[in-house]
Amino acid sequence: MPARAGTRSTTLRSPSQIPPRAADDADTPGPLRTTRIPLLQPSPAVPGGFTPKAFVGEVVPFSVTSFREGHDIIGVHVRLTSPSGEETLHRLSPRDDGTDTWSTNIALDEQGAWSFRFEAFSDDFATWAHAAELKVGAAVDVPVMAALGADLLARAAAERDRPAAQRKHLGDVALALRSGDADTTLAVSTDARLVQIFRERPVTSLRSASPDQTVNVDRLAAGTGAWYEFFPRSEGARRLKDGTVKSGTFRTAMKRLPEVAAMGFDVVYLVPVHPIGTTHRKGRNNTLVAEPGDPGSPYAIGSAAGGHDAIHPDLGTPADFRAFVRAARKEGLEVALDLALQASPDHPWVSAHPEWFTTLPDGTIAFAENPPKKYQDIYPLNFDNDPEGIAAEMLRIVQHWVGQGVKIFRVDNPHTKPLQFWEWLIAEVNAADPDVIFLAEAFTRPAVMRALAAVGFQQSYSYFTWRNTKAELEEFLTSVSHETADYMRPNLFVNTHDILTEYLQFGGRAAYRIRACIAATAGPVYGVYAGYELFENVARPGSEENIDNEKYEYKFRDWNGAEARGESLAPLLRRLNEIRRDHPALRQLRTFSTHWSDDDAVLVYSKHLDAPFTGTGRADTIIVVANVDPHSVRETTVHLDTTRWGVPLGERFEVEDLLTGAVWTWSDHNYVRLDAFAEPVHILKVRERS
Repeated sequence: MPARAGTRSTTLRSPSQIPPRAADDADTPGPLRTTRIPLLQPSPAVPGGFTPKAFVGEVVPFSVTSFREGHDIIGVHVRLTSPSGEETLHRLSPRDDGTDTWSTNIALDEQGAWSFRFEAFSDDFATWAHAAELKVGAAVDVPVMAALGADLLARAAAERDRPAAQRKHLGDVALALRSGDADTTLAVSTDARLVQIFRERPVTSLRSASPDQTVNVDRLAAGTGAWYEFFPRSEGARRLKDGTVKSGTFRTAMKRLPEVAAMGFDVVYLVPVHPIGTTHRKGRNNTLVAEPGDPGSPYAIGSAAGGHDAIHPDLGTPADFRAFVRAARKEGLEVALDLALQASPDHPWVSAHPEWFTTLPDGTIAFAENPPKKYQDIYPLNFDNDPEGIAAEMLRIVQHWVGQGVKIFRVDNPHTKPLQFWEWLIAEVNAADPDVIFLAEAFTRPAVMRALAAVGFQQSYSYFTWRNTKAELEEFLTSVSHETADYMRPNLFVNTHDILTEYLQFGGRAAYRIRACIAATAGPVYGVYAGYELFENVARPGSEENIDNEKYEYKFRDWNGAEARGESLAPLLRRLNEIRRDHPALRQLRTFSTHWSDDDAVLVYSKHLDAPFTGTGRADTIIVVANVDPHSVRETTVHLDTTRWGVPLGERFEVEDLLTGAVWTWSDHNYVRLDAFAEPVHILKVRERS
């Protein structure tokens, strides 16, 4: 049963959690911007004042800068209130970096809006104990320090909200201090039981609190999962005797779902499934003239058969689509649908709402361009002529598909629409259904990508696709795991139907293995586009797209035959997804940290999750060592900061390669040999020490 608003929780969310108690009277910012004890740079936070986000089960670092004048010692709490009203209190610890930053990690285990505030206080016992230890040890002011300690403990013993046994103990110690004895005073100042008592319930004469703040916690799928993209029209498509192709349908595509689920994926993402226009339809390989039977790009949405709320007749009916969603759910898969807010020249919007488009001086409607690319088959929307009307229609479209069972939308090119529109739309949709997730497909400038995440997108495509060298990956993965983690969640797609990087084109099968291993272990969300497991690496000349691109034609693939011949990456993808399920450290974003090697092509990183957060009671540590040069064998020494998972430098420990089963004894400096043509990556589990 959820707790009533204002109740205090006994749920353990962090090892820093202390017994709950009511909020003390504290000064909060009034006409001045600071409190008596400053509380500055609170985190989690988002630039621009937007609400930070997390996902259910995410371990979130809470931190604040706090200090006071002079030498008196302070303490800092964070007071959390869950969406169901449970209140918990957590003691922050100072970092050992001289920045006056206090922090703790807390697992947020409930979907919805959490409120939090930081509370700083004078730690009167710690201040007295520190002074007493120094002065009494030097035989200075012994009677004074004993008397001050007695008064302090007597005051604590009088606090009615302390347990009776604790109050009696504090009273007894206070009485003992009245003797003024140096040995007694020194023993009290260093007494471990008293330190713990006052850590959990400080005695304080000065306190301050920050304003209440909010962090929004999304459902688990917003923050972790493995995505698989495919075109339903290709699944079950058949070439007939006359050479024409009969499209696959939702019913035939259902047959692919068990294999996708068996590879361990969580989300099956479909490109647009709507009617496709015929005017200026693109032919194979993006040619300007379509031949008879060319299906056209699914992004040229709209025809006489309907628009964004319709199903392409070749794929089936709305009932068939709902059956596909149910079949996916039965396999443990969730369906994500492409939301491409644009229209073909044949879309019903063009005649019904010409004001939703840009009309040129010659009376024609402007088609889409992304120089040097031109999309003559697509009209972009103009949000300025009728913003209210177009916004209402887009909301209706999303709500329609939510009603069909879709709760995840991959949004095509959101950076080409007003940011304000997305802030409004996502808020409207999530107010009615907080389970709906939006993924931003915005390969654009960093500021725009981050702004889209800040205003509400729960996931974002990223530059991962083009970050291939050791230095590039270190910088990129560190940034997305820490710098922007309060609001931006990268989905590390290794390829898409639009993107086949030079690394994959020319890196051979090793490149495919390397990228899959890094994507699956570096971030909690990653994805692949169908055909990746078949090493489809031939590009259309002069482009970063596959030749014979599936966007413009049907694709015929022999999944099972390729795997039977040992020519499929499916076994590796299956194993990677098994490893992800078995290791909670891989299902967190902020657990990533880089280490070092003596080779510029050998990337080293770890992901560590402390025991209180794993659900097993045991810490989870994964070390990944990857040869990012797909053309070579690399031998080098890797250097690890083993203290990050609690192993002293120089101490030995065992690691198990989760891909090969090999077991080695390692320390902080280790020789590795990574053969790009055999095993280019180690994914190592740090075994528990006995």
